Amino acid sequence: MTDEHKFDDIRPYRDDEIPAAMQRIVSDPLFPQVAQYVYPDRTVGEVRDILLGCSDIYGFQTTVMKQVNEQVIARTTDGLTFSGVERLDPSKRYLFISNHRDIVLDSCLLMYILHTNGHSIGEITFGSNLMKGQMVIDIGKSNKMFRVDRGGNPRELYTTSVHLSEYIRYAITEKKESVWIAQRNGRTKDGNDRTDQGLIKMLGMSGGKDRVKALADLNIAPVSVSYEWESCDILKALELYASRDGKPYIKKPGEDLNSILTGITQPKGRVHIEICEPLTASDLSAIPADYADARFRHAVAELMDRRICGGYRLFPNAYIAHDLRSGISEYAGLYTNEQRDAFMARLHELDRYGSDPALREIFLGIYANPVDSH
Repeated sequence: MTDEHKFDDIRPYRDDEIPAAMQRIVSDPLFPQVAQYVYPDRTVGEVRDILLGCSDIYGFQTTVMKQVNEQVIARTTDGLTFSGVERLDPSKRYLFISNHRDIVLDSCLLMYILHTNGHSIGEITFGSNLMKGQMVIDIGKSNKMFRVDRGGNPRELYTTSVHLSEYIRYAITEKKESVWIAQRNGRTKDGNDRTDQGLIKMLGMSGGKDRVKALADLNIAPVSVSYEWESCDILKALELYASRDGKPYIKKPGEDLNSILTGITQPKGRVHIEICEPLTASDLSAIPADYADARFRHAVAELMDRRICGGYRLFPNAYIAHDLRSGISEYAGLYTNEQRDAFMARLHELDRYGSDPALREIFLGIYANPVDSH
């Protein structure tokens, strides 16, 4: 058994820490704005009482976070659909590895789907760069989010990677909690979802010498998230444009928070989450045993990518962007003139940021690249 205090620096809150966290949240100057969004038909005082009535994590998640998800779905989407829940064994805990398009919603919507379909709500990784401000920390850690340290020198990165690997294994095998983690550091901004081999390496660090068993014990379930209107699409295009030709991109103060809020409030159209076929010991054993470790990790990442990209729900915008970029109406039968006009209107919003064709190409790639990956 693992010493439960070993992970106090990164773990989510425990039940006994929830009442104090609720007190801090309702005392925060930003609380009235958050309360008004989440509970538009309630007074701030009523929302305050709701939070103060949460005495444990389950109460906070099934009362407050369930309401958050339902408000996001109702007010910013044209419907949330899902498939693949039947692939999960309710008695097992899984490591959900997902493509990453929205800072918050990718994981929160998955947990909402799991909860409403009789599965336990899992823990969620949360980058240390995003844990800024006590309210964000309190909401995150009350929602079973745990910190992933970013940055540091090579020695520090190795140490934090081992620590993270040990915690994820501890959460799944001993705490009996499922875990969500993105397939790479940071969101995919160009539409090309690819699993970072470094993630596979990190997960194996805590599993011993048998590399197949080390991953199989985590019950890895790939997840594919598709948005009709890409979360923060213009912001992503501008960031890629600013960092083209290898230029370093330096985030402005508050930029991460702006991306969180934009992702939550921006209209997303239809949203689909596909829980792909979990990786089995047989899947992993099929990778040739004589592969060096690096080649083995590459093969695992490719297997993940095939399932995630194969699980896309491709909406008309993806085909419109692909046709615009190629100059050929290859997919014209898969969208209407009205849908094309709506996409063109969104594309023309880039004009306020400049007329360089490179910016337009980057924006089109965000939507078009999943067609090729699929």
